[in-house]
Amino acid sequence: MKTFLHSLGAQFRSLNRPARLFLLALFLDGLLFAGWNLFYNLYIISAGYSRDFLGLVNAAPSLTALLLGVPMGLLSDRMGRKRAMMVGFILANFAIFGMALGRSETVILASALVLGATSQLYVLSQAPFMMKTSDDKTRDVLFSLSYGMFPLANTVGNFLAGYLPGLVKSWFGISSSAQAYQWVLVFSVLISFIVLVPIAFIQEPKTARVEDKDGGKERRPSVWKTLMRPLTLKLAIPNLAIGLGAAILVPYFNVFFAERYQMGDSTLGILFSVGSLLTGIACILGPRLVGNLGGKVRTVVLGQGVSLVFLLLIGFSPWPWLAVVGFLVRGAMMNMVAPLFDAFALEQSHESEHGAVNSIRNLAWNVGWTVGPYLSGVVQQRYGFSPLFISTAILYAVGIGLTWIFFRPKEEQEIVPVPVIDAIP
Repeated sequence: MKTFLHSLGAQFRSLNRPARLFLLALFLDGLLFAGWNLFYNLYIISAGYSRDFLGLVNAAPSLTALLLGVPMGLLSDRMGRKRAMMVGFILANFAIFGMALGRSETVILASALVLGATSQLYVLSQAPFMMKTSDDKTRDVLFSLSYGMFPLANTVGNFLAGYLPGLVKSWFGISSSAQAYQWVLVFSVLISFIVLVPIAFIQEPKTARVEDKDGGKERRPSVWKTLMRPLTLKLAIPNLAIGLGAAILVPYFNVFFAERYQMGDSTLGILFSVGSLLTGIACILGPRLVGNLGGKVRTVVLGQGVSLVFLLLIGFSPWPWLAVVGFLVRGAMMNMVAPLFDAFALEQSHESEHGAVNSIRNLAWNVGWTVGPYLSGVVQQRYGFSPLFISTAILYAVGIGLTWIFFRPKEEQEIVPVPVIDAIP
């Protein structure tokens, strides 16, 4: 552990001040939102809503993210990454209040739809911001730490959040689990505004200008041409398959363990806390594997492929302890390599296109998350979790195979990003 902490500190110190402030914001985000992520599904169920409705609520943000993701990415290009992150975070938090406090299904669904649009402004600004504040030497470190900070913070957050419903019941004399969960959700959102403090102190680097060959008017990327570029489509298609596979299962791991193995709130908190710790450690160690395994694409394919075995262990293990091991290892392996592929994807495009490319990749991801959670709720209601584990494994395998087919030859070539641009009238 001492060696790991020393390595983490050395990697953190190698980054510039804007990058370090950004990582601090992500750490606070993961710490303070742990209660929300852990208990919202359980709140909806304990409040008496159906699984079908839970599926709609989980799918709704992805619907608006699908429809408005690209415009939000372009808006981030125009606003600047820092301002876009702050505005998106604030608006998303107000939408989350509606999801926690709404009494009718209409209000909850409407708030979830608003969350999908506003959170995109926050999320889609992050990867382009990291590209601006890093270079070839620090990029893999920054992307991996960005993925690692959130789960490392979740380690503490999940552990503490697991005890919050019980404390709320005892302190305030509440007997209803739904009401206790609701208090925890509102508290999590209120204190999460602290995330804005480090973001406010960031001094964002200036964006490189893109000019025509004659040095004339500044030009802007053509979204349509960027979208139709074969390379962009290849970056997006694996996201579509893996996104759908994740959407039908990952949001419901807490429900799965609570029902299959009768885990209580505090036990769930400990399980997800340990999972977050292992995921954070794996993300930080990920960049070291790139050189050993022959590049980012090989590392991504190998990590995701190994995770499939442990995914199936979760769903079909006859012993609870083995399902827990599968859960912990699967999360670590999948999330360890995700930032490496994000960095690889943006390295293939010019800085002026990062917002568009990132939006298109997220659009493909959100196609799956638009329909997946609702389909999952229907399947759970009628058939249980087994078909979902099989479907997710198949979809993951398709996405992993496409990544290998599309990019194995590409990685060894020197790719010079050239923007596809249209003149501003």
